[in-house]
Amino acid sequence: MVQVGLTGQNQKRIMMNTEYNLNHLDELEAESIFVIREVAAQFERPAILFSGGKDSIVVTHLAAKAFAPARIPMPLVHIDTGHNFPETMAFRDALVERLNARLVVGSVQETIDAGRVQEESGVHASRNRLQTTTLLDTIEAHGFDACIGGARRDEEKARAKERFFSHRDDFGQWDPKNQRPELWNLFNGRHRPGEHYRVFPLNNWTELDIWNYIAREQIDLPSLYFAHERDCVVRGETILAWSEYLNMRPDEVKERMQVRFRTLGDLTITGAIRSDADTVEKIAAEVAATRITERGGRMDDRRSSTAMEDRKKEGYF
Repeated sequence: MVQVGLTGQNQKRIMMNTEYNLNHLDELEAESIFVIREVAAQFERPAILFSGGKDSIVVTHLAAKAFAPARIPMPLVHIDTGHNFPETMAFRDALVERLNARLVVGSVQETIDAGRVQEESGVHASRNRLQTTTLLDTIEAHGFDACIGGARRDEEKARAKERFFSHRDDFGQWDPKNQRPELWNLFNGRHRPGEHYRVFPLNNWTELDIWNYIAREQIDLPSLYFAHERDCVVRGETILAWSEYLNMRPDEVKERMQVRFRTLGDLTITGAIRSDADTVEKIAAEVAATRITERGGRMDDRRSSTAMEDRKKEGYF
């Protein structure tokens, strides 16, 4: 409260000396909510890209906070590869019902059936790259001009090049050398018809920040993130969850293991880690001690040294 009789200079000094006691997570949360609200203010048809992974769940939680007590004013968009973890799909449907959110689903299987893409074959076959066409078709069909994603700069070297507002041309492609400057959190969302933006409110978060925030906010997650027993297949240095969609080599066998997943994606490329971390607190401690990135077990990122950047230039998440 400003005291009566203080001069303007004294009032300014009091405001400058005020301690807000914002901790690190509070600052990250405030920044992300600001970005999400900027999207709602600047764009006509925004959406949230929802994979069912922890980062997209945190983004959805932040969006719910940003617009409370109203419901989230933009749909959740899920690109269904047809090879998803059943646990992810069940979690998605329960979350949508609880939030009374609108869900838009793009089907990779429908894209294959329409002849838009061709199913991969062989041991390393995956539908991960096929998602790009389905995603771009879904964006065009619904006229989305901004798609909020859960990517973070610490995930992978190509992710580190992203701005908060990441411009995509009218073919949905990303040019890392042709992005808008972002000074003092001033975001330029201007775009021509057909162009759109990918927006990343979690850019400045780390994996450990995510887990500490999940613990603080008590955010529900799919059971896949916690240590559990399941049938797995060891392929080189990667542990894959066994499923009917996995094309196994003659010498590969199912093994029962206790594992958890640090990142979620298509069943055929998402690597697990051996772990006994069955609580958020144990996972946070495990993440703090590891020296391997969370995408280190993703088979799709190992196809080439620039695999992620190549996919992003084509329109990937």
